[in-house]
Amino acid sequence: MIITKNALPRRTFLKGVGTSLVLPLLDAMIPPLTALADTPANPARLRRLGFVFMPMGSDITRWTPPGAGRLADLSPTLNPLGRVKDHITVISNLELLNAYPGTHSSSNSAFLSAAKAKHTESTDYFLGTTVDQIAARQIGKETQLPSLELAMDLLATVGQCDNGFACVYQNNLSWSSPTTPLPAEAHPRIVFERLFGEGGSVAERRSALKKRASLLDAVTEDFARLRRKLGPADRARVSGYLESIREVERRIQKADADAKESTLRDLDRPMGVPASYADHARLMFDLQVLALQGDITRVITFQLARETSNRTYPEIGVPDPHHPLTHHGNDPEKIAKMAKINQFHVSLFAYFLERLKATREGDGSLLDHSLVLYGSGMGNPNVHDHTNLPIIVAGGAAGRMKGGRHIKYDQPTPLANLHLTLLDKVGVRLDKFGDSSGKLAELDGALSV
Repeated sequence: MIITKNALPRRTFLKGVGTSLVLPLLDAMIPPLTALADTPANPARLRRLGFVFMPMGSDITRWTPPGAGRLADLSPTLNPLGRVKDHITVISNLELLNAYPGTHSSSNSAFLSAAKAKHTESTDYFLGTTVDQIAARQIGKETQLPSLELAMDLLATVGQCDNGFACVYQNNLSWSSPTTPLPAEAHPRIVFERLFGEGGSVAERRSALKKRASLLDAVTEDFARLRRKLGPADRARVSGYLESIREVERRIQKADADAKESTLRDLDRPMGVPASYADHARLMFDLQVLALQGDITRVITFQLARETSNRTYPEIGVPDPHHPLTHHGNDPEKIAKMAKINQFHVSLFAYFLERLKATREGDGSLLDHSLVLYGSGMGNPNVHDHTNLPIIVAGGAAGRMKGGRHIKYDQPTPLANLHLTLLDKVGVRLDKFGDSSGKLAELDGALSV
């Protein structure tokens, strides 16, 4: 790493018509003598926190790796994570007591809050501030977006969704207060413009879009000016970042064009997204990588599918709706199909982690400087239980997390303990969260091999 004497501001933008594009971390942004300093002020030691929610639990027998300690072998469901195995920790026997009585709504609502949802079908709902929003108040203060809430499905259902619980509990992962759910966005175009557009009204942003074929066309002149101030490595880094943005924009434009030609409508998907679920998910994950790389936000939540989703997955040979498969009644064929969906979702998460690992930043990668929790608020969906949850933690938290492990607790342990631990690893100190009983000490030590 080349440490420059006169550092560029970390908030260096490329500007153009309708565009304000923050740059990724460059060598030219790191002040002298701070490259290795482990302080929040050091841009090379930024920490990010992400949460990826999968619905309706898993077949835990296919999910759980053999043995405990060093993660020597992956289970069938987790097999797609092979290329990032050393960066993940699988944690078994965590529970969500406040999700009982077992429902789909409480599985979703308790996952990040560890709180008991008020039983109501009306607008007097009440939950708890979620862990992502607690983190956003501290590590998101200096970013363009304190947090980013994403989903794969339209979440517009209202009223009563599950056993007398209002749909708001099932629709929203993130809550900024016990009475304030934060809606998630599923449309890649809207997310893209939110990350890289200059703001303004909807009409103003549409007008800016019509004036340029590509967002990057608007910043060409500004980039040419900046290039003269950068060294070769930084020029290559910025060029690669801009090309990644251009490629994502191309895919969004293709999805928009395909939607105009299509006469079919999937009611679960917004218009203008890729027809393939996997293509849509990868596009949403790529937007997350760009958001983290540009330090546009440091906190992201992503709902891979909603609870009670009846989405089918013909692209992997499962034409059956997901939700009925989870009520399998111990039918081996249904369990196998459910496990295939579980593995498919994990493969998309693996894609995200591999992209983070390939994105260089400071003295490591985005994955080295991030923590991402992947999992579900439900264990065995056939009986709607909330114990022995399928949980993975990935990333290095700027040297505060070791991977390549399987931690297996003898007794059920609150998921809130993990949330408390993750907050601590990104520099947010709390004595208690939800029904936590303490931090997970096992995540603090390196594994001896």
